[in-house]
Amino acid sequence: MPSSWRAYGVDRNGDGRKDPYNPYDAICAAARYLRAAGAEEDMRAAITTIAAARPDAIQLPPGTAPILQAIPGKDRPALVLRTDIANVYGTPLPRSLFSEVIDRPVEQAVALDAACVVVNLLLLPDQPEVYRACVRNVNALKRECEVMGMPLMVEPLVMQDNAKGGYMVDGNIDLILPLVRQAAELGADIIKADPCTNVAEYHRVIEIAQGLPVLVRGGGRVSDAEILARTADLITQGAKGIVYGRNVIQHPNPGGMTRALMAVVHEGASPEAALGMIG
Repeated sequence: MPSSWRAYGVDRNGDGRKDPYNPYDAICAAARYLRAAGAEEDMRAAITTIAAARPDAIQLPPGTAPILQAIPGKDRPALVLRTDIANVYGTPLPRSLFSEVIDRPVEQAVALDAACVVVNLLLLPDQPEVYRACVRNVNALKRECEVMGMPLMVEPLVMQDNAKGGYMVDGNIDLILPLVRQAAELGADIIKADPCTNVAEYHRVIEIAQGLPVLVRGGGRVSDAEILARTADLITQGAKGIVYGRNVIQHPNPGGMTRALMAVVHEGASPEAALGMIG
């Protein structure tokens, strides 16, 4: 057993064991480890900086959501609560893959004053059990969301094979389309979809979403000019918004990039004009 697990392992699910292969135990242990390493302060600074740029919302898991909700003032961005955890990312992959929903997700969302909850719908090559688990997660959340009046965002995520040691997002629109349709048919209120390789085809994703608002994931880290141009093209294709992570969080000026993206999405700013807003 690694020394880090002996130091930070927890029995989150109450079964009497600190099990590194149990998702509930593992995620809480990881949070304890990161906090001890100083990540809490870094995350607090990142959330505060991005919130100051006034995006519409910030997506966060339960452990860091209170940082956003502690920011005073009526202009604080809305909270979109991430309700699941999966171990399908990174290299090397674990022996057993999972996608699990947190305990009482919608109750936690209400307690945190979230505006929306989000959950994955993963499609991995040769991993049908992960897909089935995601379908069960969406079905269970949909019922809870209806009872509590909470909007449900579903994130259909198509992955390439893991020949390189870890699953990577697949931009093939012919694979993205059926999973977006399934997300809509399972009862999503909002779709958070992958970008496709050819942005000029993205109107097909909008059309198959059956009138639901489609927000687009950011994908991998790219240049400022590329992400702004892609965002403008996606909005032209009919996307209602964006949900970007690395292209904002890992940016040298996350606040400036947030403001630039908001100008493209809400004000119709050109990519060139938005680029000048970053500073």
